[in-house]
Amino acid sequence: MKNKITNFRLESLEDTKYITASLAKYEQNGIKKDWEVVKAHDSVAILIYHKEHNNFVLVKQFRPAVYLCNQDGMTVELCAGLVDKKLTLGQIAREEILEECGYNVSVESLEYITAFHTSVGFAGSKQTLYYAEVDESMRVSAGGGVEGELIEVIELPLSKAKNFIYDESIAKTPGLMFAFMWWFDEIRN
Repeated sequence: MKNKITNFRLESLEDTKYITASLAKYEQNGIKKDWEVVKAHDSVAILIYHKEHNNFVLVKQFRPAVYLCNQDGMTVELCAGLVDKKLTLGQIAREEILEECGYNVSVESLEYITAFHTSVGFAGSKQTLYYAEVDESMRVSAGGGVEGELIEVIELPLSKAKNFIYDESIAKTPGLMFAFMWWFDEIRN
């Protein structure tokens, strides 16, 4: 996927859709404190294993916050999405798999792994992690996202997954690394 970023700048937020930045003021053990926080939506993420290809199905996309750190901004992630609609977590996960990766899975086939808090230093939103297995009979599109999303679907062979976890040259989320470790511990054994 070609990615050329130009005219990158930061502006103050006026009317936010997905986050609210605030200054938390509180007392802790009698000491007055304050801390900058962001209220953000919870999310779902799905570790997808392609049974026929013996690989993980991941997404690659541009993340402006990562761009601030590495001037590239491309990340490799689990298929994921915000909890921003009145659907169950499983329904949102199913919808994200369809939109981002192009596979039609049933909610019943999703396996709940766990939930955890992310970005705990400033946000603390909750991510619920699922596992799904797919094969080519379930493919209904090429994926790639919706509404202007530029998502590249990539397949990572299992033989490269453990090295991928420790490859610091690839921007990735802790949730992805945890999901791989879970798979090798729970599924592969």
